[in-house]
Amino acid sequence: MRLLNSRLFLSVLLVVLSTIFYAVYYFVYKDIHTMSTWLIMDIAFLPINILIVSLVVEGVISKRDKLLLLKKLNMVIGAFYSEVGTNLLKLLISFDLDAGRVGKHMLFNNTWTTQMFRSSINQVRNADYKLDSQIGDLEELNVFLAARRAFLLRLLENPNLLEHETFTDLLWAVFHLTEELANRKDFHSLPASDYVHISHDMKRAYTLLLAEWLTYMRHLSEDYPYLFSLAVRTNPFDPDATPEVS
Repeated sequence: MRLLNSRLFLSVLLVVLSTIFYAVYYFVYKDIHTMSTWLIMDIAFLPINILIVSLVVEGVISKRDKLLLLKKLNMVIGAFYSEVGTNLLKLLISFDLDAGRVGKHMLFNNTWTTQMFRSSINQVRNADYKLDSQIGDLEELNVFLAARRAFLLRLLENPNLLEHETFTDLLWAVFHLTEELANRKDFHSLPASDYVHISHDMKRAYTLLLAEWLTYMRHLSEDYPYLFSLAVRTNPFDPDATPEVS
C-alpha cells in the first residue's frame, strides 16, 4: 500500500511539473504554436520511448538480475554439496552395481573445457543406473540423512530455488529418500518389494545428484578455480584423490 501511494505521488508530481514548465514557457514567450508543436512531437515519440525502455533497458536490467540470482543459487548449491551432496554421493556409490561406468565421466580436472563438462553432464543424465539397496549400508545412509533433515527443509523453504527447477527436483528426491528411510525400523528384514522401492528412490536421487554436481563443478572451474581445485582433490569417484596438495 505504501509503495502504491509513493508511485501515485510521484506520478502526480511529474504531471504537475510538466504542466508548470509548459505554463512558464507560454507566459515567457507567448508562442502557443511552437509549444503545441513540441507537445505533439513529444506525444508522437512516446511509443518509441516506451519501446526503448521496455525492450532495451528492462532487458539489460532483467539479464543483470538473472545473473545475480544465478550467483545466489550457486552459493546455495555449493552449501548443499558441502553439507550433504558430496558425502551423500560417497554413500550412494556403495549401492551402485556399476560405479566404475559412471566414474569415468566424473574424473574432471583442471584441463576440462566447458564442452567436456557438457558432454559428461549429458552422459550422466541419460545413463540408466543400477542401484541395489541391499548391497550397501542402509543404516549408515539413514543416520546421515536424518542428521541433515533440518538443513534440507531450510533449503526447500528458499523461494529463490523455484527459479532452478532441476536443483529443486534434486532436493525433493533427496528429501523423499530421507523420509522413506526414516520410516523403516529394521533394514535387515524388509520385504523384497520394499528393497526394490528404496532402490528406485536411491536411483532418482543419485542421477540428479550426479548431473547437478557436474554442473556445479563447471561453474567452479569457470569462476572459482581455488574451490574447483579442492573439489578435484576430494572427488569421491577418484580412488587416488587426496586433499593434500602434491
